[in-house]
Amino acid sequence: MSYLTDIEIAQKCEMKPITEIAETAGIDEKYIEQYGKYKAKVDLSFLKENKKPDGKLVLVTAITPTPAGEGKTTTTIGLADGLRRIGKNAAVAMREPSLGPVFGIKGGAAGGGYAQVVPMEDINLHFTGDFHAIGAANNLLAAMLDNHIHQGNALGIDPRKITWKRAVDMNDRQLRSIVDGLGGKANGVPREDGFDITVASEIMAVFCLSSDISDLKERLSRMIVGYTYDDKPVTAGDLKAVGAMAALLKDALKPNLVQTLEGTPAFVHGGPFANIAHGCNSVIATETAMKISDYAITEAGFGADLGAEKFLDIKCRMAGLEPSAVVVVATIRALKMHGGLAKSELGTEDLEALDRGIPNLLRHVSNIKNVYKLPCVVAVNHFPTDTQAEVDHIIEKCRELGVNAVLSDVWAKGGEGGEELAREVVRLCEEEKGDFTFSYSLDSSIEDKIEAVVRKIYGGKGVAFTPNAKKQIERLTSLGFDRCPVCIAKTQYSFSDDPTLLGAPEDFTVTVRNVRISSGAGFIVVLTGDIMTMPGLPRVPAAEKIDVDENGKISGLF
Repeated sequence: MSYLTDIEIAQKCEMKPITEIAETAGIDEKYIEQYGKYKAKVDLSFLKENKKPDGKLVLVTAITPTPAGEGKTTTTIGLADGLRRIGKNAAVAMREPSLGPVFGIKGGAAGGGYAQVVPMEDINLHFTGDFHAIGAANNLLAAMLDNHIHQGNALGIDPRKITWKRAVDMNDRQLRSIVDGLGGKANGVPREDGFDITVASEIMAVFCLSSDISDLKERLSRMIVGYTYDDKPVTAGDLKAVGAMAALLKDALKPNLVQTLEGTPAFVHGGPFANIAHGCNSVIATETAMKISDYAITEAGFGADLGAEKFLDIKCRMAGLEPSAVVVVATIRALKMHGGLAKSELGTEDLEALDRGIPNLLRHVSNIKNVYKLPCVVAVNHFPTDTQAEVDHIIEKCRELGVNAVLSDVWAKGGEGGEELAREVVRLCEEEKGDFTFSYSLDSSIEDKIEAVVRKIYGGKGVAFTPNAKKQIERLTSLGFDRCPVCIAKTQYSFSDDPTLLGAPEDFTVTVRNVRISSGAGFIVVLTGDIMTMPGLPRVPAAEKIDVDENGKISGLF
């Protein structure tokens, strides 16, 4: 049986004019800034002037990711379409794709099959230029920093202690570590430097947590770019760069409105790394989706131990949001991989491997129910190779934990395949009231916050701090940053900091190697290993298959 590709499905869709989508969402034409026929930005005044009560917020998260795939974005979109099919007013809020992965190995991030946001080509490529604006603001700050040193260095910045990097939204390993300022005195001060991918810039995290322009400027001004010769932090505010950076970002800060294949309003806005940042779409997009709907469906990056933890402990805490329900996405294929099967063996029924892998799902579910105290449902993302016995086995195991598991078939059937999941989400929101609790208190020490996440969420037995990490924690505490939430950067492939420990490992210790502050974003980044902030392209990049014909029709995107 041959299937249409994602881009072929998207290109067959007859999209509605974005003005019609805005009208459906109750957004007056005066708030809409069109980017062509099918994309628009919503003016920030809409949020301030709209007095409608907020709808319920539903988070979609997932089990620990594997190469077999989980389908979190697809489920997010299909669930919103399913809710509208059963008569509920729903909207989507999700992250923008980065160009690096689009041309690299992961492909786009606009959903898949019959659960996509469109126009998928635009969303996966330049879209409305948000990431370009963020990259420009990042590099303006870098230019002003180096220019300040070149022009006499009144602030006494130590070139060896500069922490701010340049950024480009492309996977380019050649730029990870560079030496710049070469060529003589007129060309600046020679120093070691490097590039991050744009989504790893602190400006991206700041952008996604800001509530308006004033908040954005305040956060930008706090960003630390380096240290003086006597170890005092230097900020973007010290360099007088904030006004110009905010000017570059003023239009980007407005949320982007598009649609699903079935015409559901979708806000696709922002996209910070889910490791060194919090991995969620912008607060503004989430709040706008809640303002126009009864059910706002959003997602967080990676598995629930990273994405959901940061969504709940960082984003919800900072923005004052409280989810009404959580969906944990799992696939039978991925759980069998957690149970020890190779990717080539996943098409065969194997209840024993499934049984060995299910503890990974159950730990994520238990964390949502018992740590965060939120109502939860498991969405089993259906694949053609799944057998009824395997589906029944997952449903039974979840039932033992007091959680319903629902088969989701949105990739093949769109909203129709998400109706059963939609009904369970509505039931959770209406009948099972949560008692939302964070996994740690901001009053705890930095060490205690990290320990709480490792023990409560990861299931580890403790934390080991390197001497370097201890010294950094002491310094951040002395600077008054100890009241910030923690953003733990670790492998996404395991509950532990060892990517080879699949399933639900126990009795492991997480080693913290570095601790640094993202002072504009307002969280402490805790590094448990070497986190790649500038990915490279694979041996055969996805870019090799992408093309455009003489009519402007793009092919090869996925």
